[in-house]
Amino acid sequence: MGKKTKVALAIAAASAAAWAGTKAISKPQKRESKEALQFERPIIIAQHGGAGLAPEHSLLAFDQAKKIGVDGFTVSVRLSKDEEIIAFHDETIDRTTNGSGFVKDFTFEQLKEFNIGYNFEDLQGTFPYREQHVAAVTLRELFEAYPDKLFIVNIQDSPDTYEGSLMPSKLWRLIEELDIQYQIIVSSPYSEQIDRFNLYAQNRIALGAGEGDIKKAMTSFTSQFGHLYHPKVDLFVVPLKQGMFNFDSTRFVKFLSELNVPTIYSDIDDLVTMNRLLRQGAMGIVTNRPDVAEVLIQKISQ
Repeated sequence: MGKKTKVALAIAAASAAAWAGTKAISKPQKRESKEALQFERPIIIAQHGGAGLAPEHSLLAFDQAKKIGVDGFTVSVRLSKDEEIIAFHDETIDRTTNGSGFVKDFTFEQLKEFNIGYNFEDLQGTFPYREQHVAAVTLRELFEAYPDKLFIVNIQDSPDTYEGSLMPSKLWRLIEELDIQYQIIVSSPYSEQIDRFNLYAQNRIALGAGEGDIKKAMTSFTSQFGHLYHPKVDLFVVPLKQGMFNFDSTRFVKFLSELNVPTIYSDIDDLVTMNRLLRQGAMGIVTNRPDVAEVLIQKISQ
């Protein structure tokens, strides 16, 4: 046996011993169940109110999705100049409105002067809201307008900004004031923002996975050390694929489910894929097209 072969075998033996050792001392720890996630059937969530049917984050969209019968909404939030929590996804208002500039540079009253439906293109390829003013709304307005719906609130402001530094505490105070802990899930692309929010919430609110949490979970899942993964969030909302990661996996859903962490798939706008993912064990679907999901909503609500 050559020297290189002996070294390789020694390394393999050491790796196996390390794996066995971690397996013996590390036991999977399930997340405690949160009230917002206690569903007895799959759920259908409208992305930004149903951005494929009406201007995103508009009351028009939320009202339409409610009539269709969705279980809840995703809402992206940013802080305005006067420190109001606004339902708005982008850093600037350029993509969706007839204006230009950063959200943080406008007060809420100024933001309401812009038409958030100006650039909305409907399924026929027309722009039906260019002559009809559609105003931005606050997160408070949405909470108060839909008291029976689940909200997945996504903090968009970076933790490195002034707005981002304020958002976790302001969001917690709003939720606490309205006493709606049972219907809220808080998430963010920035895992740091989720951690900051939880300093105030103290695990009383369901937490969605940020990019760092998702990367850590997928890395653990694809390695032989999945037993070392201990989630610090309660829900994964993921697309089918993102960069190098493929989340369209029954085994990945099962891996998280065994830790009491359900999976919801985002940006699913066709009925065939919706049905397939729910059969694979997903807890729910986030869609821009709640109208497409209406048949599914009626089916799973029976």
